[in-house]
Amino acid sequence: MVVDVMIVDDSATIRKITVGKILDASDGREALEKLKSQPANLVLSDINMPNMDGIQFLSELKSRAEYKNVPVIMITTEGGEAKVMDAVQLSASGYVRKPFTADQIKKKLCGLSLTGAAHDETKARR
Repeated sequence: MVVDVMIVDDSATIRKITVGKILDASDGREALEKLKSQPANLVLSDINMPNMDGIQFLSELKSRAEYKNVPVIMITTEGGEAKVMDAVQLSASGYVRKPFTADQIKKKLCGLSLTGAAHDETKARR
């Protein structure tokens, strides 16, 4: 099964706020494991999580050829810009601050090209 979106956040509440074909994970390690069998066209990832934080996850994800084009929107409660700038340097497609609204996410997604691993896999099956 190909999912449209993967949400990576240690907060179950945040992981459950959207609808559609969604894959969720509680930290970066779990996300990488799940992506092996269920590619995603888009990832929304928290920055502050246990085990593997969002910056480490983003770095690992973008280092893999099959995921380098998957857009990643970072979600943060960070007041400072340091971690956000780290994410941007690692090719994050954007970020939103918690708490956020569905409209804020939609604005971030406008103009993104969903040409990630799941998109490529779907094209290959045609």
